[in-house]
Amino acid sequence: MEIKEQQIQLSHGTTYYLEAGQGEPLILLHGVGFYTGGDYWLKNIEELSKYFHVYAPDFVGWGNGDRLPVEYSFSYLADFVREFQDAIGASSTHVVGHSMGGWVAALFGYESPERVRTLTLVGNGGISTRTLSTMTAFTPPSYEDILQHVKQTTEPGSINIEETAQRWYERTKITDAVEAYQKILNHMNQPLHRARYNLQRRLPHIKVPTLVVWGSKDPVNDLSMGEKVHSLIPNSKMAVLPFGHFLPSEAPQEFNKQVIQFIQKHADLQTLKN
Repeated sequence: MEIKEQQIQLSHGTTYYLEAGQGEPLILLHGVGFYTGGDYWLKNIEELSKYFHVYAPDFVGWGNGDRLPVEYSFSYLADFVREFQDAIGASSTHVVGHSMGGWVAALFGYESPERVRTLTLVGNGGISTRTLSTMTAFTPPSYEDILQHVKQTTEPGSINIEETAQRWYERTKITDAVEAYQKILNHMNQPLHRARYNLQRRLPHIKVPTLVVWGSKDPVNDLSMGEKVHSLIPNSKMAVLPFGHFLPSEAPQEFNKQVIQFIQKHADLQTLKN
């Protein structure tokens, strides 16, 4: 299945995204990493696009798209998902979010349930007010830093490690990228903001079918956090895989299988209801 790099004009300017497949629409939301973007999901798109119409956008403030001289907030990012849906002509989609993307996806599912067919949360933040040292002590990474990260968080042999690291390193040189990212971190590291957008009071009100996927060896968001997320969302399902925080790239086959089976099950149930 061909994966196309597309661009679309939103209220902030140009956003880039990857698109492949056909069928029910599925949006993949990446994490907070400085150099990441929709292309984090490349190995997942390859398989998921056999079953769904997959979109993997760069969040506003990430990737190669336009940046604004504003402080990107959690609510700004959640509204970005709504605007992206509008722009691609989708009134509702399946939504999968990893780490920060899972936090935003959960906020989105709480705020706009009519726009979410199923929700998949992967090692997401949002139920703790603590910050991470990688965010509070951010410095622009070197090529070697990125290369090491890709090696540590990618299934061996699944992608070209050096090519990926170089592509992400080039992204760190984009004009105003560091300044924009620092504004994002300034917002996300504020204790008041982390408390305001905490998911604990919101998760019990999520009504859409939800899958929680977590790594038993996650060093970033401990498995206990995933168990808490699962316990708070009514009728959610949980899948625990023997990997770390970056499940979509560490174990793409196992991760894709969980997502495909979950979405197909609920699509079948919806068909029976109708």
